[in-house]
Amino acid sequence: MIRRLGWLIGLNTKSGSEKRLPDASIHTTRIRPLTTMSETVQEIAIYIHRFHNLDLFQQGWYQIKITMRWEDDEITTVATPARVVQYEAPDLGFDDVYGVWKIDDTDNSFLTPPFRIRYARQDVRMSILISFNLSLSKCKGPSSSAVILKFELFQAPITESGHQFLSTLEASSVAIHEFRVPPKALLGVHSYCPVYFDAFHAVLVDVSVHVTLLQAGYYKKVASDSLDSSAGGSPNGLDKELDPVDLREVELVKAFLLARDVLMEEIHKLSKAINKVVDLTEFKRKMNDIKMLDSVWQASLGTSDGEYSGQGKRQNGLETENGIWDIQSERLGSLSVDALTNIFHTLGSQQSYLWGVFMQFHRENKVQILEFLRDGWSKDRRAEWSIWMVYSKVDMPHHYISSGNDDTSNSVPRRVAALWKPAQAAATRAELHRRSIAQMRINTCSIQDLYIFGDPLRIPIVIIERVINAPRRTMSENSYFKNMDLIDSQGLRLKTSAEAGSKPSLPTIQPTGRDLKIVVFVHGFQVSCFDCTLGHHLDLRLVRNQWLLIDPKIEFLMSQANEDKTSGDFREMGQRLAQEVVSFVKKKMDKVSRSGHLRDIKLSFAGHSIGNVIIRSALSESIMEPYLSYLYTYVSVSGPHLGYLYSSNSLFNSGMWLLKKLKGTQCIHQLTFTDDPDLRNTFFYQLCQHKTLDHFRNIILMSSPQDGYVPYHSARIELCQAATLDHSKRGKVFLEMLNNCLDQIRTSTTEQRLFMRCDVNFDTTVYGKNFNTFIGRAAHIEFLESDVFAKFIMWSFPELFR
Repeated sequence: MIRRLGWLIGLNTKSGSEKRLPDASIHTTRIRPLTTMSETVQEIAIYIHRFHNLDLFQQGWYQIKITMRWEDDEITTVATPARVVQYEAPDLGFDDVYGVWKIDDTDNSFLTPPFRIRYARQDVRMSILISFNLSLSKCKGPSSSAVILKFELFQAPITESGHQFLSTLEASSVAIHEFRVPPKALLGVHSYCPVYFDAFHAVLVDVSVHVTLLQAGYYKKVASDSLDSSAGGSPNGLDKELDPVDLREVELVKAFLLARDVLMEEIHKLSKAINKVVDLTEFKRKMNDIKMLDSVWQASLGTSDGEYSGQGKRQNGLETENGIWDIQSERLGSLSVDALTNIFHTLGSQQSYLWGVFMQFHRENKVQILEFLRDGWSKDRRAEWSIWMVYSKVDMPHHYISSGNDDTSNSVPRRVAALWKPAQAAATRAELHRRSIAQMRINTCSIQDLYIFGDPLRIPIVIIERVINAPRRTMSENSYFKNMDLIDSQGLRLKTSAEAGSKPSLPTIQPTGRDLKIVVFVHGFQVSCFDCTLGHHLDLRLVRNQWLLIDPKIEFLMSQANEDKTSGDFREMGQRLAQEVVSFVKKKMDKVSRSGHLRDIKLSFAGHSIGNVIIRSALSESIMEPYLSYLYTYVSVSGPHLGYLYSSNSLFNSGMWLLKKLKGTQCIHQLTFTDDPDLRNTFFYQLCQHKTLDHFRNIILMSSPQDGYVPYHSARIELCQAATLDHSKRGKVFLEMLNNCLDQIRTSTTEQRLFMRCDVNFDTTVYGKNFNTFIGRAAHIEFLESDVFAKFIMWSFPELFR
């Protein structure tokens, strides 16, 4: 059976459409129990604010289905939709009679009104709250099982007939995203809960979840000045002749005490955060006047390992005069059944009243509450996701050559270099950390995203190495650069920024106005093999989507200038990219200038594989010079910054050799330093002379020891074992390139720059033993097909991406 209900229900902002529980009396009352104490429910309210299309590939009709269940297999009870409140008319983009939400009684699910998606970055305002009830009757006490929230995305093509649309939509589930509410959070949590389905259905559904413990049903209240049982008994409610109550019901009373305390604290915190007063003074005064037994008022709410709220703070709102809880559970057990039941119903009435106050408060301030919870969520992610992240700090090496003489030895001793294998060390370190995760007992109070927590061992391990910058070297320390004449392949001396011509005129930057933030994404080498095609302008769409989630105001350019043209000269590819970027930036600057003042420009780049070489080549072009001072963040995803002078992957090297011999691919010649007999005249050597990294405020180099397509040291811009043992001209040229790149990253004493190396270690066991894994291609592609690593890094350092 399906109940279809129109969205026009409940638009009255004063009364609403929901059937709210009546405000419970907070006066001293006598409750005659009409039900048993075990008839208690977990109420979980889900507020859906908006549906934001980040990267849906298809237009059409969409709908979200929500279900809820216990995680424990032994408890098969599913949640029942109990209340739906339409805060305001949703912006669904159409005036169709089928624009209704509905409740399906067959599986106790809730479905939002269907809405039509026409274009990217489209917002659909929902403004709807649905409350689910989960019965605790089978638990006969506080639940020890978690709750699973399931969001399901339905999609149907555009049809003119609404009946055809509905029948098609119900059978076309395209994506699922699940969350877990741990047992500790079931007593009270208020959290932002972003729903981001998957890589092929990249949308953001702004959702907040509010959880509490409530009584089920309604109770008749009779005024009384005491809480003694109706059958008579001792004044304080104790009756030693009666059988002791069930300890599970004692725990339920303690749970209600804690749930009430959590809810009061959350109302206070939220009201203070958004500067909206919720006056509970009268409630607290009358609540404290209730003559409960000392054994209840002094009850210890903690368990053996400490009980915490969803916000991670110990609950002690119901304190004795000295602020210390000192309750014996056995003293609660000595109460008569009637006395304990009366206390239970009194607490339930108070909790129902507080929940009603919160629901009204949420309705009146839904946007401010959501924004506050979202800010808290983003701040807490770094701590939660640190399970899979390892942080360290290292010093920037001062230089890798002790002097400029050709016969000097490298700074790393031969014996040490022979044992030094950074890629293997990084992989081993990540594997040891993954094993430690297997031994962890993850017991958090916050709502868990099962895309990450579902199988913790499958999540990438990210080792973040923050490099502490050393001061820039002087020319006296670089004696081998003193008399070196830098000549390009055409015999022209490379110009420094000081020798370059005057800057073209740009729009005037005002001290006040709008910031223009632009991010350019550049794909890598185009190749089609096995099960996918690389070199497409949408390759980095997952990184782009995470960037948009952090800062929705960015303007992004998915570069297409070199699509189908990645086999040529890097210089030509750099020129095409530079022209594309300059045209895009000018267009955006003109648009901002027409609508107001332009305060500042932040120009960021992100590249994958050889896309990073194209970026650096573009930055060396003269037309990019006026924009170099605006460079902000550079994200390099597995980029061969030092080429393939030392590559240990023999299979990949063989493939590169075939491309050079059979197809004459120019960029492969440049990557392998065979584009000129003199290594110092090759493209890569000369590229390292340009200050292409010098102007970025933040530089992030992502690499993976599992990536066999790009040498590990080349992606990280660091010394490799082979170079330390090579005293030929090739070894010296490599060290000169390395020092030149590091000199660009080093800062002066007045500059501030963040430089990080991020090792991403994927769980490649899911791929099995195949050719992709054997040649190291799987990890290289995983950078494009997984966004978990990007989520960890970008949300842990959001200031770099805003």
